[in-house]
Amino acid sequence: MFKKILVANRGEIAVRIIEAAHELGISTVAIFSEADRGALHTRLADEAYCIGPAPAQQSYLKIAAVMSAAEVSRADAIHPGYGFLAEDPHFVEVCEVSKIAFIGPRYETMVQAGDKLRAKSAVRAAGVPVVPGSEALKTEEDLRRAVEQMEYPVLLKASAGGGGRGMRIISDESELVEKFRAAQREAEAAFGDSTVYIEKYLPHARHVEVQIVADQYGKIVHWGERECSIQRRYQKLMEESPSPALGEEMRQALWDAAVRAARALDYQNAGTVEFLVSGEEFYFIEINARIQVEHPISEVRVGKNLIKEQIRIAAGERLGYSQGDIQLQGHAIECRLNAEDPKKNFAPSPGIVKIKALPGGHGVRLDTALCDGLTLTPYYDSLIAKLIVHGQTRHEAILKTINALKRFEIAGVETTRDLCLEIVSSAEFMSGEFDTQFLEKLGFVL
Repeated sequence: MFKKILVANRGEIAVRIIEAAHELGISTVAIFSEADRGALHTRLADEAYCIGPAPAQQSYLKIAAVMSAAEVSRADAIHPGYGFLAEDPHFVEVCEVSKIAFIGPRYETMVQAGDKLRAKSAVRAAGVPVVPGSEALKTEEDLRRAVEQMEYPVLLKASAGGGGRGMRIISDESELVEKFRAAQREAEAAFGDSTVYIEKYLPHARHVEVQIVADQYGKIVHWGERECSIQRRYQKLMEESPSPALGEEMRQALWDAAVRAARALDYQNAGTVEFLVSGEEFYFIEINARIQVEHPISEVRVGKNLIKEQIRIAAGERLGYSQGDIQLQGHAIECRLNAEDPKKNFAPSPGIVKIKALPGGHGVRLDTALCDGLTLTPYYDSLIAKLIVHGQTRHEAILKTINALKRFEIAGVETTRDLCLEIVSSAEFMSGEFDTQFLEKLGFVL
């Protein structure tokens, strides 16, 4: 087992990793930018090192600075969390060369998973259904030939993309060239790769993902699925498990497909296989080679700590249990509480936080790095807390979520709390009959 882990992240995920490592008896190292000096994760870790000024490119995304902190602290492993360097194959490569364990998938797997076209090809060969679409499109002529084989609308996507960047819905031929060029520019700026492709657009699909865990000895299990259809700008806002959209036959088929996809990519550690569900069909869209923001709702149903599982697997331990040993219990819901103003097109809301009340109680969990007087800066992601509730039934989980959201009271910044409350209280959400267009139906222009 590792002796010391450097946490290459900040905020609530850094706190989670530090706590998980401490539960395993492992020392921790925090890194921080000047903007995060004195942040909660720096106080909880055994050691903490400033690695640069506030902008992420000069601190959390600066590989040389992160590796310098690892060398000085003599860390023998690095956990990247999510975001920042978590899906950067070059960072994994640097860790390997430096003989520091990377707590996540292997370099080769991350390269393949990060290229959506390569990943689709690999899982298609394993018998997993994929969204109908084109190969790589480099020129406008490539685009026109591909569109001739499909009906409008189509979805333009960046091959190296994520988080909705490089994605464009094309409704008819008049938008084709303009959106193609815009997607290429955005993809090049965000990922250093302008390769794009098109897929069949499924406007009323559900977004459902499956949590998989795999050790270094070929054992792969799933921890059930998560419903992730409530999104804005392709960013998830609320998730739940299990999905209310799936019948038992499709649920089992989805689980099986996720395990096959992971095996096709020779996946190790924790990962998420994402699907679109449309009517009686489902399609693979991508695999996220990292821990997900919404992983806690899988944890509470399984009764295991996924961060600790990641650490154990990276240290070379066997999974120690089979699929039949996993019992998925009850229903879980997660609300992402962001420092944003939904009434102002989700504009970030920096400021000084004043905590008035926080939720708690049986089946209620709040993952956060908030503390009274904390200054929220505009430099990083706006996520400030994740509310996770667990009930015996979906109805009970919804009622717990409503009560817990009412108890989340902070001042000084705007948050998405009221929006989450509006969503979970709505008749459409309670019925379980919704899709990725949910927020548009509430009147939000995304």
